[in-house]
Amino acid sequence: MLHIDGSYREGGGQIIRTALALSALTRIPFRAEKIRHNRPKPGLKHQHLCCINALEKLSDARVKGAQLGSSAIEFVPGKTTPGTLRLDIGTAGSITLLLQSLLLPSMFADNKVQLKIKGGTDTKWSMPIDYFTHVILDHFKDFASIKIETQKRGYYPKGQGFVELSIIPVLHINDFKNTHEFISHLRTSVKRINLTEKVPVFQIRGISSASQILKSADVAKRQATGAKEKIGSFYPVNIEEEYEQTASVGTIITLWTVCKQGKVAIGADALGERGKRAETVGATAAEKLLGVLNSDAVADSHLADNIIPLLALVGGRIKTETITEHIRSNIYVCETFLGTRFKVDKKQNLIEAE
Repeated sequence: MLHIDGSYREGGGQIIRTALALSALTRIPFRAEKIRHNRPKPGLKHQHLCCINALEKLSDARVKGAQLGSSAIEFVPGKTTPGTLRLDIGTAGSITLLLQSLLLPSMFADNKVQLKIKGGTDTKWSMPIDYFTHVILDHFKDFASIKIETQKRGYYPKGQGFVELSIIPVLHINDFKNTHEFISHLRTSVKRINLTEKVPVFQIRGISSASQILKSADVAKRQATGAKEKIGSFYPVNIEEEYEQTASVGTIITLWTVCKQGKVAIGADALGERGKRAETVGATAAEKLLGVLNSDAVADSHLADNIIPLLALVGGRIKTETITEHIRSNIYVCETFLGTRFKVDKKQNLIEAE
């Protein structure tokens, strides 16, 4: 049984989410201690328990220590079970953070996996669902047919958003004798990830969304206008504006680059806040995006963080704008489970998996 130090580096929930994903994928059991040790309130929170319970169902696992506030768990996975998994996180728990654990094992299951998840789609300290859909998923579709549909948005505090994913694997890990053979096959049959050379951006796309109750104030349009005023003199911009009935009032704008070649590698977002002008929200997202575009980075740090497990599996290199503690935590967990060796050049913000 592997040992995972939950206090490593940033010592947050990312360590547990990645460990659960890789454990369910490889069927390697682990024990994690000092969970979220560096947070003001250490131990498992409700959202982490939802993640553990979801992986327990998906991988027919045996779990010890999965209680609110627990600082240690043991997770012993079985075989990933294809089929439909219905999950209700409760309130505005992040759907995208839950998917950090569910996506990878689902992609290499024996058959189709459907995920129907209720919770928060656009919340603080997590990726908005549009960023997950239009930036992150693009990099996973070489390994599985993935379709995602956001049927309803969910904002803090009530959430009640709803997202469906259909995942049809191309490769099945159970067709291989062991994890080593599986990784060896990926390394020889799948193109390595190479996000080190900048490609021309010919358009910025985005979605500006707000609760229906804010339509009379033109909030979605004003967010889009704020972003366009920052970016429009540099790149052509196409931002969709939408309104939706939601359980809690909220707004979100997400932007991403469009290139004639290569996958989307840069995105940015901003959540609306009470007392903050909609134009300012849009401008904030635009400034984040331009900050990455004007740097030497090829991928933004959030994308780099999310594809570290893929990098560990297939090998490759990523040049990002900064090496975050989340990235280093993910590297630590991937090296522990998969034995992949990473090189991190902090001066060049370059990450390489050998």
